[in-house]
Amino acid sequence: MSAKNGIGPKRLVVGAHYGLRDWMVQRGTAVVMAVYTVILLAWFFGAQDFSYDGWASIFATQWMKLATFVTLLALFYHAWVGIRDIWMDYVHHVGVRVALYVLSIVWLVASLGYAAQILWRV
Repeated sequence: MSAKNGIGPKRLVVGAHYGLRDWMVQRGTAVVMAVYTVILLAWFFGAQDFSYDGWASIFATQWMKLATFVTLLALFYHAWVGIRDIWMDYVHHVGVRVALYVLSIVWLVASLGYAAQILWRV
């Protein structure tokens, strides 16, 4: 009976099997973003100058640019894992799903490039 319903040691295993890795990536990138947010808020509310110059001075130091860039990488990877899972779960036509993957990757990489350009312009 177990051979007919696919339960047991000879069952057919299908799927991408990203579950635990994706869960860990989502939690790890969320921690990076949360720590960065706390640092940014502490720095901002500890500042006396609430102007553009004050805001720009936060990102003038090299370590803050690097921390911001690492956080942006975490943000875009976090977004990729989430959007990829949405496409996997809800788009069943393989061609459409691959096209959406490619468009999502292009958009995320372009956004990261634009964000880096803005960050190093300050």
